[in-house]
Amino acid sequence: MNRLSEHSYNRFFFFNGRAEIFSAEAMSSTLNRKHKLRTIFAQKTTMEGKKTNESVTVMNEIVLPNDTNGFGNLMGGRLMYWMDIAAAITAVKHSNAPCVTVSVDNLSFKNPIKLGNVVHIEANVTRAFNTSMEVHLKVWGEDNLHRYRYESNEAYFTFVALGPNNQPREVPPVIPETEEQKLLYDGALRRRQLRLILGGKMKPHDANELKALFVG
Repeated sequence: MNRLSEHSYNRFFFFNGRAEIFSAEAMSSTLNRKHKLRTIFAQKTTMEGKKTNESVTVMNEIVLPNDTNGFGNLMGGRLMYWMDIAAAITAVKHSNAPCVTVSVDNLSFKNPIKLGNVVHIEANVTRAFNTSMEVHLKVWGEDNLHRYRYESNEAYFTFVALGPNNQPREVPPVIPETEEQKLLYDGALRRRQLRLILGGKMKPHDANELKALFVG
């Protein structure tokens, strides 16, 4: 009894039918660790948004002979390769994490880019969805000899950010500023729903944003 009175600051816990004694210092340390974990978790779930312009990527390439087909035009596969690089750079800049390409859609070719012309690629993140990001790309061809610039291509790429264990991780939300950025932001949810439907991951009747386009 005297021994217990000498250690009255200790606390008893029962594990598997036997008493264990924890000092006040040990309990305080455990509570502090739990508080830190809660703080870290709260920080991760309330990520600050990033402006669209913070991750814009502009890339330029010149069309060389080994980049062209038999007609002297830039090959579509080579252009897609360059676009994927530009989009990946943009996704990494926005998420500050390694990213992988998940899908490519609405890849439309308007005008071919000729041998010797410059390929101008501009990429920006339109919207983020928890762990994924939609990246919009526009491509122009530039004839520097005749000072002529023309639209060539447009597409949407989807990327997912990865954490230390190569598992999807949360990404910051996007803050659009210009009118064009806001239009792309608003349309991103409809485009995402369409991708999910085509991929068999969403039922058409669940795509409320997409249905709103056809229902008055």
